[in-house]
Amino acid sequence: MAVLCCFLWGSAFPAIKGGYALLHVGKSDTAAQMLFAGWRFLAAGVILLVLAGLSRKPLVPPRDQIARVVGLGVFQTTLQYVFFYVGLAHATGVKSSIMNATGAFFGVILAHFLYANDRLNRRKVLGCLLGFAGVVVVNLGGKGLDFDFTLLGEGFVVIAAFVLAAASIWGKTISQKMDPMVMTGWQLGIGGLGLLAIGYVGGGALHGFDARSLGLLAYMAGLSAAAFALWSLLLKHNPVGMLAVFNFLIPVFGVLLSALFLHEPVLAWKNAAALALVCAGIWLVTRKGAAKAAA
Repeated sequence: MAVLCCFLWGSAFPAIKGGYALLHVGKSDTAAQMLFAGWRFLAAGVILLVLAGLSRKPLVPPRDQIARVVGLGVFQTTLQYVFFYVGLAHATGVKSSIMNATGAFFGVILAHFLYANDRLNRRKVLGCLLGFAGVVVVNLGGKGLDFDFTLLGEGFVVIAAFVLAAASIWGKTISQKMDPMVMTGWQLGIGGLGLLAIGYVGGGALHGFDARSLGLLAYMAGLSAAAFALWSLLLKHNPVGMLAVFNFLIPVFGVLLSALFLHEPVLAWKNAAALALVCAGIWLVTRKGAAKAAA
């Protein structure tokens, strides 16, 4: 299930950029980007809540969790994807998928301050340095030491990764007191409504709906519903360290699928080197946790 989640999230990188092209969403049209994200996540939330209802799960969150679920939706979906969608519009799918993997390192750093039994050590520091080196390499421009980095592009993708890392820790605590599918359905739906509100207030509009664009939107809603629900379930019942090792598959899938569907240069030396560094860093950070979980 963890591998499936990573494949679905990796496929989102080329799918989003393909959706921008089909719906004529420009790089600078932030309001339209928010509408695109809002409809995706609102539909994903509805899918999960319908499935939960058919499974006879209680759809109303416990009274003491309602405010937390609303906050999770605003934080994990609305805020994260404001940064993610805008960033992806200003960066390639290959670079975005690699840089988004820095969320694993943010999770390690946050865990150091939140959990007494998950402190930073030399191995984790080395892993984080390797990951940072990967981010540096992927941003090297054609002149060697010049950096091809913009705040609205690569910078926003990294910020989105940090927000997701923090929200995932928060979501794990909430899932202990309610069904993960119901929690995920509400947070995706609430977050989607927030994105739609931002898009419409900003004067956004989507054009070019046809069978292809609607099919792509349906796929993205489905992948969000499946991946987030499964990951919330996995986090509820498994140690974070054991699952974190699978996250390196997201940039692998993202790079390969972006190259396949967007014809981006996956074999460029800097992309290959960055991908290797990021994967090595994540493996170092999570190696001990995975071993403990298996013991």
